[in-house]
Amino acid sequence: MTVKPVIREIHLGGGTPTFFSPENLRILIKGLKEGMEVANHAELGFEGHPGNTTREHLQALYDEGFRRVSFGIQDFDEKIQEVINRHQTYEQVKAVVDDARSIGYTSINFDLVYGLPLQTAESIDATMTKIKYLRPDRIAFYSYAHVPWVKPGQRKFTELDLPDDETKRALYESGRGKLEQAGYIEIGMDHFALATDSLYKAVKKRKLHRNFMGYTSSHTQYSVGLGVSAISDLWEAYAQNVKTVEGYIEQVNKGVIPVFRGHLLNTEDLVLRKHILNLMCRFYTSWKKPEELCIALFDGIDRMKELERDRLVDIGFQSMKITPKGMPFIRNLCMALDARMWRSEGEEKKQLFSKVI
Repeated sequence: MTVKPVIREIHLGGGTPTFFSPENLRILIKGLKEGMEVANHAELGFEGHPGNTTREHLQALYDEGFRRVSFGIQDFDEKIQEVINRHQTYEQVKAVVDDARSIGYTSINFDLVYGLPLQTAESIDATMTKIKYLRPDRIAFYSYAHVPWVKPGQRKFTELDLPDDETKRALYESGRGKLEQAGYIEIGMDHFALATDSLYKAVKKRKLHRNFMGYTSSHTQYSVGLGVSAISDLWEAYAQNVKTVEGYIEQVNKGVIPVFRGHLLNTEDLVLRKHILNLMCRFYTSWKKPEELCIALFDGIDRMKELERDRLVDIGFQSMKITPKGMPFIRNLCMALDARMWRSEGEEKKQLFSKVI
C-alpha cells in the first residue's frame, strides 16, 4: 500500500509569484499537489505585489485552496518608495486587499520595514495611520539590512541616507507603539497579529512554530524547498538548492536533485535549536531533562548575562523567560545561543551582537 505524502502548508513566494499568469499558477499548484494528500486544515499562502496582483490571480489561487496572502509594503511614503524602487500607491494596496477579502481570504499580511533610507518619524506615523485603516490581520515589521553588494538596487542611495542607530531604534519603537495602539499584539520576533488571526491563536495554545519562511500556526518536522536557493529542513539535516536559475534548471533537466550544500545536525545543534525555537515562539524555555542540556547552552547563557542585567531576560536555575522589555531583543537572545555562529565569527560577531535590533 502506497502512502501519499501529506501537505500541511505551502508558502509560495520570495520572489513574487504574481509575475506569473493566473493560469500558470494554477498549473504550478496542481502539479505540486499531484500524487499528494492535502491535510484538511492545511495552510496555503502566497506573496503578492500590490502593483501586479489582479483579482484573477487571487481567484486562481483561492480556487486551489489558498487563504493567506502577504504583500510587501515596506513604507507608503512616495519618496522612500522611489529610492528603494518599490512603487505602489495606497489606492493600489487598498484595491487588492478589498479584492482578497471579497473573494474569501481569511488572513492578509503586510511586510513593513524600519530603518529605510529617508525614513523619518513622520513617514512611519503616516504609514501606520494607513495600516490602521487597511487593517491587515498580521504584520511583519522588519529591520532594513543594507547589503548593496548582494542587492544592486540599494546602490541608488548611500549609508548617508540611512538613519543612524539611535534614530533607527526610535523608528522601531514609534512603529511598534502605533501598532499596539491599533490593536496588534506582538507575537514573536518582528511579528504582530490581531487577536482574531491564527498566529495569535497559536500563541495562546502554545502551538506557534517558526521555520525558514517565518512564523506559522502549523508544525511539521519536514519542509521541502523548491526553487532557486530554497532551503529544505528534514529536522536532523538542512539542504540548500543552487543559487542561480541557470544552474538550477541544468540540474533539474539532468534529473539531479539541485542541492549544492547541506548540514547534518549533531546532538548539540538539536538541543540549541529546541531552546532557540522555544524563545522565538513561547518566549520561554527550560532544561529539566538530560537531553535538553549541553555545554554550549550554558556558554550561551553566560553571553546573556549583560542582557539579564538590563532586565531583558530572567534566567533561573533550569529555565529562562524573555521579559516584556526584552521582546524587541529576541534576536539578540537567540544569537547568544548560536554556538556555531560564535565559533566562526569571533570578535566581528560580538560587535554585531551588541547592535542588532
